[in-house]
Amino acid sequence: MNKLLKLMSFWPPFFASGIKVKIVGDNQDEFLVSMPLRFYNKNYVGTHYGGSLYSMCDPFYMLILMEKLGREYLVWDKAASIQFKKPGKGKVTAHFKISDFEVTKIRQKVETEGKWEPSFTIEVKDQEDEIVALVDKKLWVKKKTENS
Repeated sequence: MNKLLKLMSFWPPFFASGIKVKIVGDNQDEFLVSMPLRFYNKNYVGTHYGGSLYSMCDPFYMLILMEKLGREYLVWDKAASIQFKKPGKGKVTAHFKISDFEVTKIRQKVETEGKWEPSFTIEVKDQEDEIVALVDKKLWVKKKTENS
């Protein structure tokens, strides 16, 4: 996964928007994602394009959970929404982490329920540490079977 994450900044949707991915966790399970405001990721009124704000938040909770749960689990994105709080100007960042406690809870729910749909909310913040947008991500988690 380390190699994949190092290349994420060059993935076309990220590269085209100027999105940068930095691994900040010792276990490669914590990420700081940033995006500067540039002419190519501005909207009509000169602030961050909403699609780019969402794009910078899209894959990380799924990737972290896939890595922490291991290959015996299926993890998929189920749903997402974004709520804009203020215009995004300058550099924006989002910090992604799933605690070991949360992973344990998810494992327990999958064991008792057969599947689980955990939700996570990420704050996209500007350079003044003010919230620009809230992105809600719902995942779908199930233990693999012989047929999956």
